[in-house]
Amino acid sequence: MNNILIRGGRIFDPGNQLDLYGDLLMVNGFVSEISQHIEAKNAQIIPAEGCIVTAGFIDLHCHLREPGFEQKGTIASETKAALESGFTTICSMPNTDPTPDNASALQGLKEKILSDSHIRVLPVAATTQGRAGLILSEISELVAAGCVAFSDDGNPIESGLIMRRALETAGSLGIPIAEHSDDPSLSNNGVMNEGYISERLGLIGQPSAAETSAVARNIEICALTKAPLHLMHLTSARSLELVADAKAAGLPITCEVTPSHLYLTEDAVGGDNLVNEPAYDTAAKINPPLRSEADRQALLAGVNAGIIDAIATDHAPHASEEKLQEFSKAPFGISCLETALATITTLTNRGELDFEAALKALTAGPAAAFRLQEGLGKLTPNLSKDVTIFDANEQWIVDAHQFTSMGKNSPLHGYELTGRVKKVIYDGILSWSRESTT
Repeated sequence: MNNILIRGGRIFDPGNQLDLYGDLLMVNGFVSEISQHIEAKNAQIIPAEGCIVTAGFIDLHCHLREPGFEQKGTIASETKAALESGFTTICSMPNTDPTPDNASALQGLKEKILSDSHIRVLPVAATTQGRAGLILSEISELVAAGCVAFSDDGNPIESGLIMRRALETAGSLGIPIAEHSDDPSLSNNGVMNEGYISERLGLIGQPSAAETSAVARNIEICALTKAPLHLMHLTSARSLELVADAKAAGLPITCEVTPSHLYLTEDAVGGDNLVNEPAYDTAAKINPPLRSEADRQALLAGVNAGIIDAIATDHAPHASEEKLQEFSKAPFGISCLETALATITTLTNRGELDFEAALKALTAGPAAAFRLQEGLGKLTPNLSKDVTIFDANEQWIVDAHQFTSMGKNSPLHGYELTGRVKKVIYDGILSWSRESTT
C-alpha cells in the first residue's frame, strides 16, 4: 500500500505557516494533500488525534562515532535512536577516524551510511586537514562528493587567516562553515562553566568570554568575506547579542543551540548538592559547558525571537566506562537524541519556549541554515516525504539505561519530561511506531 492517510491530528508546519486540525494524505511516498477532512481509498490509516503532525526533525549537529569509535556508537545504532526520536535527517560531524577531509574518505563514509543508516544522513566534512586548523581540506572535491557543510567540530580554527580562506572557498560554492567558537587560551582546558559553582567544586572553569570573543572574531571575518557562517552550540547571552546585531546588519549568519543548554544549567554538574556532597556528574560535562540561569533564559528568548535558527542536539554518545572517571578526565558530551523533543515540549508546556518558534527550529530553520534540499523541514505537497507525529502532553520518566543509543550518558536520567514521539514516516514509509515497540 503506497498511500498513507494521517487522520485527525494538529498539522503544524511553521515553514509553510500552516496550523490546522485535520488530515494529511501521502500518495506514492509524497505529501499530497492537507485538509480538514480527506477521504482516500486504499490508504493506510494512521490515527493522530491528540497529536502534533509535523515535518521530520532535522539535526544539524550529531556525532555517530563511526568510523573509528564504534565502542561509543555506530551509524546503525545512532540513526535508529534518531529515528525513534523523530529525526529523519541528521548531519554527521567529522570527528571520526579517518577524518572526512578528502573525497575518498567522504565517499567511504557515504557508502557505510547507505548500508547501515535508518534515516537520511548528510555528512559534514572537516574544514581543515585532520581538523588541525592548519591546512584547508580539499573543499571543492568534498562539495562535489556531497558534503553539506564544513566544520572542525570541537576544534576551533584559531588562525584568523585560515578562517577567512575557509569562508571564502566554501562560500564561493554556497556551503556554510560551521564553527565551534572558542578561544582556547581563555577556556584554558576548563571542564565546566567558570563561576561560583566551579569554585566550590574545585574545578577549572571556562569563562563565557572564551566563546563570545571568538564569536565576535568570526562575525568580523564573515563581514569581511560575506560568506555563510554557522555558529554552533551557542551558550551565552552576550553571544546572542552579537549574533542579533550581525543579523540586523544583513550578514549571512545562522546559529544553533542544544536542548541541553535550553533545559539545564551549571547546577546539573552538582550545584544542587554543594552543601552536602557535590555530585560531580560527568553526564553533565559538555563542551561548551552548561552556563548560568541568566544565560539559559537568554537562549530561550533567542529561540522565541527567531535569532536562533536551529535546535541541534550535539548528540555525543560515550561508552559507559569513559564517563565513569573523575570529572576532569571524563570526556565531554551528552547522549541527547532521545530526550531532545521532550526537553523542548516540557519547556513549551511551562511557557518558557514558544511552541511555533521551537518547532521551526527543529524543522524549517535547520533546513534553511544548511541550505538543504527542497521539501526537507516542511510539509510541502509533491516535495516532502518525512513526517513526525508526537504527543506534546505525554509524561514519562527518562531511563537512560533503556536508550536505543549506545550512549547512556544523560544527566536527565530519572527526570520526568512531557512529550513523546509516536510515529515517524521516513522517505514516504511508516518506519517506526512506538506501539510496535511495547
